[in-house]
Amino acid sequence: MFEFITDEEARGQVGIGTLIVFIAMVLVAAIAAGVLINTAGFLQSKSQETGQQSSKQVSDRVQEVATVGNVSGNQVDIVNVTVTQAPGAGEIDIYNATVTWIGPSGTDQLVANTSGEYDSLSGSLQENEFSYQTVKDSDGSDNVLNDADDRLNLVFDTGAINGALGEGEEVTIKINTMAGATTSIRFTVPESLGNKEAVEL
Repeated sequence: MFEFITDEEARGQVGIGTLIVFIAMVLVAAIAAGVLINTAGFLQSKSQETGQQSSKQVSDRVQEVATVGNVSGNQVDIVNVTVTQAPGAGEIDIYNATVTWIGPSGTDQLVANTSGEYDSLSGSLQENEFSYQTVKDSDGSDNVLNDADDRLNLVFDTGAINGALGEGEEVTIKINTMAGATTSIRFTVPESLGNKEAVEL
């Protein structure tokens, strides 16, 4: 026997089908919205992290205050570079800094001597090392620049690099902090060093 479907039953089945399609569309839209929200949150987090790293690479650097050379005979055997935090810089640990010394005898990569402050009476540094002396430090942080008033002397023994500097010779020092920010310092030894114990570079 054939079973006939009335108009009301047909409309009911169409209504149920429409409802199922509508629910499915709502579920798909909800899932898509969830994925988009999660993706947007992830991208925002990554962009903030990237922005912070980029900012540190620009701002977390040292700033030169003064550069002075110690004269021995007619040569500069010790170079002292006084540095502080650059404006807007965060904490800078000198032990984590690396230095590129570009001098008349070539280029050298220097690392910090982590045994403590430089003592001029204890002899020269090891090959391709630099050290420091505290000039001003209000909180005892020693080798760390963490205040705008902090001052450190970065000490370069030219004998531990490529030999003493002669009159008229030029040097470029590039100081790279752990954040990746670089400060370039360029100086020229005066043409005459006679009868001097120290010179401003």
